[in-house]
Amino acid sequence: MTEFDKECMLEAIKLSRQNLADGKGGPFGAVVAKDGKIISAESNKVTSANDPTAHAEIEAIRAACKTLNTFSLEGCVIYTSCEPCPMCLSAVHWARIEKIYYANSRKDAAEINFDDDIIYNEVSKALEDRNIPMIRFMNEEAKKVFFEWKEKEDKIHY
Repeated sequence: MTEFDKECMLEAIKLSRQNLADGKGGPFGAVVAKDGKIISAESNKVTSANDPTAHAEIEAIRAACKTLNTFSLEGCVIYTSCEPCPMCLSAVHWARIEKIYYANSRKDAAEINFDDDIIYNEVSKALEDRNIPMIRFMNEEAKKVFFEWKEKEDKIHY
């Protein structure tokens, strides 16, 4: 690891500790960096924002996209105080972030009652075997919109 990598991870850990002290959410922090510069640094805001998606990684991705004025974070790296949950891992992929550095593992998080195993297990199950029922209907109506997207000449791919 470089000194910059250490600086970014220490910032993520500092944010997690500060968030714990401030009571704004869970003990999680994340930093997005590009070309040796910190683009965003955020903490978990689930309870203070009343938003179950306001994990530190999601907040850092949102802030970095706003700062860089783009939906693609190609060339960026994320440093997070804990291994990303399935939602955050998906967001990292959608954002095109190139590398994840993390400190605590998902096992460490489970030991303090942040257990993501149910989600990891759900994703691998067949749709009919999942805990939350998934019922498909009105596919033909919805498929028409997909076809329109496919034919749209001025769409922005992402």
